[in-house]
Amino acid sequence: MFFAERDRNAAADIDDMSMDSWDGYAASRRRITPGWVDAKVRNAVVLTGDVHRNWANNVKVDYKNPDAPVVGSELVCTSVTSTGNGTGSVTDPTMAWNDHLKFFNDQRGYVRTTITKDSMQADFRVLDYVVAPGSPVSTKASFQIHDGVPGLQ
Repeated sequence: MFFAERDRNAAADIDDMSMDSWDGYAASRRRITPGWVDAKVRNAVVLTGDVHRNWANNVKVDYKNPDAPVVGSELVCTSVTSTGNGTGSVTDPTMAWNDHLKFFNDQRGYVRTTITKDSMQADFRVLDYVVAPGSPVSTKASFQIHDGVPGLQ
């Protein structure tokens, strides 16, 4: 399930959250993320699926405070075939008022990670189509997550 907060309403005084994500368990998420800080986790990474789209997000302890520090990263992998080919859209309207949401894509594919002692590279690999065999695969976006530097680069 999507871990980072994703407020679906632009109005500052109205929260519209999906109860089918960690937004439905906000109190639990508020215990987990400060727990990373207290345990001195250098750079937590959450791997997520089940939302049928690609996302890359910064994880914060307090999403309502724009100055709150980033304490980790989230990589959300799309489904490989659910919902057909996808639209190819690279924007989601909620990104305009959720500044910690850094990447969105509505194509099918997967996230390829390369992990070393100093960093993690995440490549969002996508297919042009999935309704027939033989689609080319390409990298839509790449992010680096450096050891000791929470957040996506």
